[in-house]
Amino acid sequence: MIDELVKFFVVLLVVVEPLSLLPVLAGLTEGAGDNWRRRMAWKAAGLSAIVCLVFAAGGAALLDLLGISVHAFRVGGGILLFLLAIEMVFARPSGVRSITPGEDAEAHGRADISVFPLAFPLIAGPGALATILLAFAGVPIGSLQFVAQIGVIVLVLAITLGLMLVTGPVMRVVGTTGSAVLGRLLGVLLAALASQFVIDGIRGAMAG
Repeated sequence: MIDELVKFFVVLLVVVEPLSLLPVLAGLTEGAGDNWRRRMAWKAAGLSAIVCLVFAAGGAALLDLLGISVHAFRVGGGILLFLLAIEMVFARPSGVRSITPGEDAEAHGRADISVFPLAFPLIAGPGALATILLAFAGVPIGSLQFVAQIGVIVLVLAITLGLMLVTGPVMRVVGTTGSAVLGRLLGVLLAALASQFVIDGIRGAMAG
C-alpha cells in the first residue's frame, strides 16, 4: 500500500504543480493587498478540497453508474494525464489545465478569483480529478487505504496552499523561468506515469 500511496502523492503533486500556480496568482493579484491574496488562496484551497473529496468518495459509484470499468478509466485517465504532460513539457495549452487568453482576461476582471481560475481548472482541474478517480477506483470507503489516500489529497492541497501564501517571496527566489523549467522536468515524469496507467489498463482489460 505504501508504494501506491507514494505513487498517488507524486502523480497528484505533479498534476497540481503548485509552483506553476504562483506566477498566475501573482499576475491576477498584481496591485492587490497581501490580505486579499491570502484570502483568495485559502478560499481556493478550501473549494478544491471539497471538490476533490467529493470525487474521492463518489467517483467509484459514478463509474459504476455509467457502466465504465476501472480498466477503461485507467486508459482514458492515462491519456488525459499524458496530454497534461505534453502541455507541461512544451508549454502549449491543451485545455486540460491551462486557461485560454480570453479566460485569463476575464479572470483579471473578477473580484473573486478563488473559484475560477484558481480552484478550477488550476488546482482541482480535470487532470487532478482524473488522478483521484484512478486512485480511488476499487478502494472501499472507510478502509485504511481510503483514509490514507484522503490524507495524501490533504497533504498536496496543504503544500499548494502553503506556497500560495508565500507567493511573493517564492517568486523572487524561483522566478517565472525557474518555475517553467521545473514544470517541464515534472512533465517528463508525468508522461512516464501516464503511460504506465494506460499499460496497466490495457493489461487489466485483456486479462479480464
